[in-house]
Amino acid sequence: MNVKQSIIPPIIVIIGVISFGTIGYSIIERWSIFDSLYMTIITLTTVGYEEVHHLSKAGRVFTAVLILTGVGAMLYVLGVGARLLIEGELREILGRRKLSKKIGKLKNHYIICGYGRMGKITCREMMQNKAPFIIIERTPEVVSTMDKDILALQGDATQDSVLKDAGIERALGLISVLSTDADNLYVVLSARGLNPKLTIVARASEEGAERKLIRAGADKVISPYHLGGLRIAHTILKPAVVDFIEFATRSGNLELQMEEIKVKESSHIVDRSLDECGIRKDMGIIIVAIKRESGEMEFNPTSTSIIRQGDTLVAMGQTRQLEELEKLVGV
Repeated sequence: MNVKQSIIPPIIVIIGVISFGTIGYSIIERWSIFDSLYMTIITLTTVGYEEVHHLSKAGRVFTAVLILTGVGAMLYVLGVGARLLIEGELREILGRRKLSKKIGKLKNHYIICGYGRMGKITCREMMQNKAPFIIIERTPEVVSTMDKDILALQGDATQDSVLKDAGIERALGLISVLSTDADNLYVVLSARGLNPKLTIVARASEEGAERKLIRAGADKVISPYHLGGLRIAHTILKPAVVDFIEFATRSGNLELQMEEIKVKESSHIVDRSLDECGIRKDMGIIIVAIKRESGEMEFNPTSTSIIRQGDTLVAMGQTRQLEELEKLVGV
């Protein structure tokens, strides 16, 4: 039973007792409704005022019954109120403890600051890719509407204490998609200071904000309006290219996926060419690019391109094929 449902019975009891007293006095003593209501209220609240009119013997008996009934009703109402208060406090305390335990278990996770339109899309992609993440949202009403499967922390992401509560020291990356560039700038500054190794992606709305966010410590800055404009233009000018990119990057697409896979030291394909590994010939996977550990990007690598430790392979293929490649590179 929720809080609203728990409040309804006490309200009905109070209204019932007042109605019982008012109707009783009006019938027994033949008083007006107003006088009967007034007498009922001062009787139930035990304020000690004088009687409205002189009471008959039957009226006194009824008053005694009303007092006993009213006291019982008030004790019931107070009991329900106390129970709701205690349960609410306990629920809040237990909820905070449960949340703290879940956050304490997070490691190499992602922190998403803001649950607006971009935040929701980002969370959906994270969930579909089974990436561990936590959301920091300032508005309590927004947090209360989130899915129960989403780990959310209510607070101001620009505050260091809130970022620490989200486990930023153990996090792998942070995404700041707050509504203003100023807030995103504060988040980036705080996050970079708390975790220098953190990968930070921030949203920029205004022109010139991108450079400031980069200087503040963001690794990547995304401008939705700029990207949206380019996408609209390319949809008209290069529709086939846009359709292919959408097809390759669409979540849940089993026919074709584009993924990035990092080569670990334990992989036996280190220092071997693409042809020797059999990635293209045996697995049927297309290696679109190789990002070297230095940051250099080698597009459309040849069959003689050597794979080195720390490289990131940008691969395209079916989900099953990509899973085999992940096992091959030691993921």
